Amino acid sequence: MLPRTTSWAWTRGCRAYTTQASACTKYMKATHPDFVDAPTSTTVGGQLQRFGQTTLGTYIRPHVVFSHGKGLDLYAQVPSKPGAEKEYRRYLDFSAGIAVNSLGHADPDIARIAGEQAATLVHSSNLFYNEWSGEMADKLVAMTHEHGGVGLAPHAPPAASGEDLRVFVCNSGTEANEAALKFARKYAKSKDANRTVLVSFKNAFHGRTMGALSMTPNPKYQAPFMPLIGDVRVGTYNDTAQLHDLIREDVAGVIVEPVQGEGGVFPADVAWLQAVRRRCDEVGATLIYDEIQCGLFRTGTMWCHSAMPTDAHPDMVTMAKPLANGFPIGAVLMRPTIAQAIVAGDHGTTFGGGPLTCRIAHHVLGRLADPALVKNVHAMSEHLFTRLQRIQTLFPDLVAAEGSPRGRGLLVGLGLQEASNVGRVVALARERGVLLLSAGSDTVRFAPSLTVTKAQVDEAMDVLESVLLVLRETST
Repeated sequence: MLPRTTSWAWTRGCRAYTTQASACTKYMKATHPDFVDAPTSTTVGGQLQRFGQTTLGTYIRPHVVFSHGKGLDLYAQVPSKPGAEKEYRRYLDFSAGIAVNSLGHADPDIARIAGEQAATLVHSSNLFYNEWSGEMADKLVAMTHEHGGVGLAPHAPPAASGEDLRVFVCNSGTEANEAALKFARKYAKSKDANRTVLVSFKNAFHGRTMGALSMTPNPKYQAPFMPLIGDVRVGTYNDTAQLHDLIREDVAGVIVEPVQGEGGVFPADVAWLQAVRRRCDEVGATLIYDEIQCGLFRTGTMWCHSAMPTDAHPDMVTMAKPLANGFPIGAVLMRPTIAQAIVAGDHGTTFGGGPLTCRIAHHVLGRLADPALVKNVHAMSEHLFTRLQRIQTLFPDLVAAEGSPRGRGLLVGLGLQEASNVGRVVALARERGVLLLSAGSDTVRFAPSLTVTKAQVDEAMDVLESVLLVLRETST
């Protein structure tokens, strides 16, 4: 039973948007202001003060404390005197915890499985097998045979013994990328000790550990921690002409996002990915796809590259965010040729592959592959694009004219003409009860749970229309 909500809870949006010639005006006033001035004598005010004094400030967070969720809804407690009945505001989470909660918050089946496994076995170390790490890896490979990816067309037959795809399980996306980069170098150096260069592309985001950060060519992230690892070369996304000089015989590995998420929601051209694949084959370099944000059905297929010809497939694909619907996990799926170069002791992880998280991931994989859910992704993606195209028409003075909206499936970006307006749009939407994301320098990003409904898309878009009206009025 969820705690009761206040009268500030969400109200329905402008239902007849398809026939409206003007933007929705229902949400012009803020209904969910942040608790910036909450007195420390209140429950929330006291929490915010204590948290601010003891938590390292690596994030700039709004003054809101979430306590629970359900589906796409998140709830934050309203400041009250100690001992008073708790009241909550409801927010529509159109970010899915940054593309993590693909099945929504507080899923009852996941909660049940987590409880059962926690009462059975949480950790036994990688010195021994556990049931669920192997079962999850087996399911991941079987599903890739069914849906296609990493060199396999959909419905690929079983591989010969010892010749199938292999899985390494870790704890996060950045660890998955770190492992893939190490595997690429090990594979390359087994053939040529001088082959050490790693290649990434402008606007990429691959993580914050030193190796993954070295492949994230953004001064904002890199500058405070220089020098990073050496032998890194950076190219331009979707630029075929430069590939010959970029990917040379000294390259061990190339890492690329089929859809750049943090960088601004930019999809790669399939023809360009095919050219990257060809060039990697010509020089013997390993190709890695970072699908941490765009994989596992977010773009409508199991892997983003599942919908592409096999000559655009990578040698390894990294994953994390939705794999266990919020429980920490990451993994690398690789071709057998790469796996054969990795031997015992080359890499390791204390917590990766634990039975608790792997059992949840095993369950989540089956749920994500449900044809009804996949159908919903396609339908809601089409509806979201329709609404965003309408917004582009309504706000030509604020929304970028070219390349917007863009993305695939339910990873979508709306470019704004002024980069400074992105943060304002995200804040104004939050103050009206909708959680959005930014991406790159000028993009509002939408990554709702894959269970999102048409009514929820409309709610979010109605709020966005009102927000853009407020932005227009306050900018003139």
